[in-house]
Amino acid sequence: MGGSDGCGGGGRGGSPGRSGRDRTPVRERVPGGLRIRPLAEDDWPRVAALEAEVYAPAGLSEGREALESRGRASPATCFVLETGDRIAGYVLALPYPPSRYPDLERPEERSFTSSHLHLHDLVVADDLRGRGLGGRLVRHLTAAARQGYEEVSLVAVGGTESFWARHGFRSDRRVELPASYGENAVYMSGPVPGGRPDGPETEG
Repeated sequence: MGGSDGCGGGGRGGSPGRSGRDRTPVRERVPGGLRIRPLAEDDWPRVAALEAEVYAPAGLSEGREALESRGRASPATCFVLETGDRIAGYVLALPYPPSRYPDLERPEERSFTSSHLHLHDLVVADDLRGRGLGGRLVRHLTAAARQGYEEVSLVAVGGTESFWARHGFRSDRRVELPASYGENAVYMSGPVPGGRPDGPETEG
């Protein structure tokens, strides 16, 4: 689902190379003792807790099983924002056909081979919002997407459409969304800046 560091929820954002390309997860240091790194297996309890904290009040929480199924579909495009031993944010993105999106009421039952990447979840913890970390996570994912994806989509929820528009995503209200995504949810997409050729950049 698509959100921002201002509202916390987002991008409602197989194995590496699921869509036929070799992708290597990257790490990035962020000012303030934070870093972005690939999501690991032992991160799931904390990721699921953060997801519930952000989405449960709006009735949008999926639960750990569904979250893990999204992560397994494309580990190279799933990241956590970490400070010390705390997961302070995360991104889940996976290949999906254009104009399609995960079903929030069930785990992934199949994987797709696609040059289209769907940003299913982007979340930043409440006490860290307003620092530009949502935008930083978007840029990090965009760098990873340059390894082979041509377009990124998401479903903006909770009034975050303007945040995603500032990052180059355009609304497509022709795509119908189920009630499980909440009122005023909007499907959005945009091309991967810089195209295909280069791999992700790292900092720090």
